Amino acid sequence: MTLTRFVTKNAFRNKRRSVLTVASIGFSLLLLTVMMTIWHAFYMSEGSAESAQRLITRHKVSLGFFLPAYYGEKIRALPGVKQVVNESWFGGQYKDDKPANFFAQFGTDPQGLMQVYPEFRMPDDQLEAWKRDRAGCIVDAELARKHGWKIGDRVYIKGTIFPLNLDLTIRGMFTGSRPTETVYFNNTYLEEGYPHVKGHVGFFAVLADSPAAVPKVAREIDDEFRNAPRATKSESEKAFQLDWIAMLGNVKAFILSICMAVVFATLLVSANTMAMSIRERTREVALLKTLGFTRAAVLGLFVSEGVSLSLAGGLLGALAASGLVTLMAHSPQTGLFLAGMRVTVPTMLVALGVAGMVGFISTFVPSYHASQINIVDGLRHIG
Repeated sequence: MTLTRFVTKNAFRNKRRSVLTVASIGFSLLLLTVMMTIWHAFYMSEGSAESAQRLITRHKVSLGFFLPAYYGEKIRALPGVKQVVNESWFGGQYKDDKPANFFAQFGTDPQGLMQVYPEFRMPDDQLEAWKRDRAGCIVDAELARKHGWKIGDRVYIKGTIFPLNLDLTIRGMFTGSRPTETVYFNNTYLEEGYPHVKGHVGFFAVLADSPAAVPKVAREIDDEFRNAPRATKSESEKAFQLDWIAMLGNVKAFILSICMAVVFATLLVSANTMAMSIRERTREVALLKTLGFTRAAVLGLFVSEGVSLSLAGGLLGALAASGLVTLMAHSPQTGLFLAGMRVTVPTMLVALGVAGMVGFISTFVPSYHASQINIVDGLRHIG
């Protein structure tokens, strides 16, 4: 019998306990992998090449305050700025308040949207049809598929922020580098239906000459309006998205707390199981020593068994997390925030590394004590 076969056979000598241990570690690593994936997507991912070239200019105090529309022309005239487009969050209700029917709605300028967002792709004839129809809109192709929309369909959205209901006609469907769960309509529709906001916009999306120019352009924009009645705050598109996420609360602390709790709980489960298993094999340790196994060999065998179980659970959890994240990314409840998210190979490797570390730490101490047992005392042991 080879050492590998010996380790594998002993790791699953008590099949029920081993399966439950693998399942427990697997579930814990599933949670850990999901949390690491969300952390990476929110705080470490650089986004697409196009998004790295964009920045968002909003009211300095809050997103709830509008900016004068004429700011757009002043921003366009600044050095380093290629194009500007206005956007206003509508936040209406489609059908009902169920999460499955929630999606983003922005009033914007059809002329400039595709220039600021070059990754959006749609047929030219659909774009022209949208430009000609003030009550027209374009929708994300994935969102259209989910709701069964087609070109020419009517979409009714009840106003919850504005005293205005939208009656939009789908004139085009676009695709981007990732699903956006968004409907864009002509901002003129909003201004004509609710004159109070005429000449005002929610924020500006600005396309810079290059990603390197984004910080400089942001400073120049804010300096331009520093003494204006409505000062601005300009930041990269990624930072702007994190501001939206921050509205949910301290997401960073929440994710870190879950990760630490998961690792600690996994360590306790694994340590208890490994200690119980090794105690039951005291006489086996003595027998191995009589056959010529050294203390280091016994230690290595037991540690290998624990690490093998942990890695099996870690692999199971990482694979399950990959499927779960895919479901979450397409879920009506979480799709808007997690669209396009997936478990990457480096994240899986980190999860497996954590599983291996947990297996080693939880097994080393009881394995070390077992390897120190005297042969005579071990053979006399009754457990």
